[in-house]
Amino acid sequence: MTRQLPPLNALRAFEAAGRHLSFTKAAAELNVTPAAIGHQVKALEDLLKVPLFHRLTRSLRLTDAGQAALPTLGEGFDRLAKAVVDMRAQLDSGLLTISVSPSFGAMWLVPRLEQFRAKHPDIEIRLDGTDRLVDVNRGDADVALRYGPGGYDGVRVDELFSHVNTPVCSPALLDGEHPLRQPDDLRHHTLLHIDWKEAEASWRMWLLAAGLSDIDSTRGPRFSMEAMAVQAALDGNGVALVGDVLVADDIAAGRLVRPFDPKLSTPLTFSYYLVTAADMVEQPKITAFRRWLLDDVLGSPEKR
Repeated sequence: MTRQLPPLNALRAFEAAGRHLSFTKAAAELNVTPAAIGHQVKALEDLLKVPLFHRLTRSLRLTDAGQAALPTLGEGFDRLAKAVVDMRAQLDSGLLTISVSPSFGAMWLVPRLEQFRAKHPDIEIRLDGTDRLVDVNRGDADVALRYGPGGYDGVRVDELFSHVNTPVCSPALLDGEHPLRQPDDLRHHTLLHIDWKEAEASWRMWLLAAGLSDIDSTRGPRFSMEAMAVQAALDGNGVALVGDVLVADDIAAGRLVRPFDPKLSTPLTFSYYLVTAADMVEQPKITAFRRWLLDDVLGSPEKR
């Protein structure tokens, strides 16, 4: 059966305007001008030969015909959106796109990914290393690993772990002309700063907590990424103040050391989270990654 339908853009314009009762809000949603919405709605009314809105001085009101059609059109567009998600899921069924910040990806996730690939050789992995926000509901990525305060709405969220901020350095700095033994020795060493963490955990905060107010907390190079500050510490170029989770492997291997009492580490208010679209969490590739991360890597099956 041939479906006789008006232009899809006209139907979208009417549905958005009817839902908002505003050409302006509909235009913002569809990324067009209010005039374009008005033209599309008028063209639809002319084609159907029936008015859909009462155009009042400062507002819109649906006519009986518009009111009758709006719910069904809304359901139709919802079903279309779901169909597009389903098609994308089928097309990329064997490709798992993981959005992760570059530092966390390079320092924590990548060293562990071979375990996942060995367990699930049929799932291809694509790592999207970025700090920009992605919308898993829109399909920007299948899963996202994010560092933040939590409380993300409209998605499935699993807290992975919290961590503490701790000074780390190359073992070489424990010896030499000014060996690192206690926090006061930091006055003789370069402080490595991470720009984006200054508001949450800066050297100034750490030094004050350690009772040291006479050390210049601003000196030393600044880095936009945690991984670069850690690399500078690995090279013996200073002391970095970083989350203990990110450097756990380097500490275990002896490439980095915590020169001071671990009790001097400061808890961080943010945590790491796994974020997935609520309606895609049962997709096999997403289920496999989630269970591997929570069960095999973190050993916390109760989170499932």
